[in-house]
Amino acid sequence: MNGVVDAFVVIGVVVAVGYLVGRAGVLGPAATQVLSRAAFFVASPALLFSTLVRTDVGAVFSDGLVVTAVTSVLVCLLYLPVGLLRRRPAGETAVGAMASGYVNAGNLGLPIATYALGNVTEAVPVLVFQLAVLTPFFTTVLGVLAERADGARPPLWRMVTAPLRNPIALATAAGIAASATGLLPPEPVIAPIELISDLAVPGMLLAFGISLCGAKRPGAGDAAPLLATVLLLKCIVHPVLALLFGLLLGLEGHALLAVVVCAALPTAQNVFGYAVRFDQGVALGRDAALSTTVISVPVLFVVVAVLA
Repeated sequence: MNGVVDAFVVIGVVVAVGYLVGRAGVLGPAATQVLSRAAFFVASPALLFSTLVRTDVGAVFSDGLVVTAVTSVLVCLLYLPVGLLRRRPAGETAVGAMASGYVNAGNLGLPIATYALGNVTEAVPVLVFQLAVLTPFFTTVLGVLAERADGARPPLWRMVTAPLRNPIALATAAGIAASATGLLPPEPVIAPIELISDLAVPGMLLAFGISLCGAKRPGAGDAAPLLATVLLLKCIVHPVLALLFGLLLGLEGHALLAVVVCAALPTAQNVFGYAVRFDQGVALGRDAALSTTVISVPVLFVVVAVLA
């Protein structure tokens, strides 16, 4: 239980610092955009590469990875009909889908796995799947949609080569390739990359906190049904699906607890960062990260109490 509390306190403190910085105005009116772009173009690729390059990719292929992959994709897909039926912009719908199935496996999942589950490796399959599949896919889709939103339909070759211009996708591919082949960079190369990667999480959290200054109440106006859908899918449907699918695969005890806890984690602040970077569904991304983080606290306590 202490792991759950400790992880949320750390996140809350950094976001609060960002909010105070935003209120003071010391970083100027473009602080959210600058921090988000720095995280997207510089720090996040460094974090993805340095994480994957030191991960035994072959060792994460487990039942936990299967549960993560199936349930995350399914929850993302379940959001799409809502966005389509309400005739929302494609970019916002993509952000809503990502917010429904992309969990905060890094700055929340790792400490919770360490203290509540007893082993940090429990969160690794989730991290690898999100870094290797969900992140490159959604950022590429958002990039293409952002180009279309500029008024001119991008040529086919730009759509096809979009992953090659996506720093997230490139860093993911490089990290997986280096890990799979064993061609690890020497320490003088990897050390500065890891130093830069340390900016990714606090940069996004500070940008998130700054964005809360003057923001409307989460779900205000016609966004209420969209946010409610994300909350239902992320905080209830996702962990329930993980429980059912885990039981179907024969998981029990600690293994079952691990996949359900990971599925019950809230929407990652990365979703907000990507929304800001591509100027697609920013309000929904911010509201989803904030609201699911609050609601996931009692959900995680219930999961741990029932399954532990």
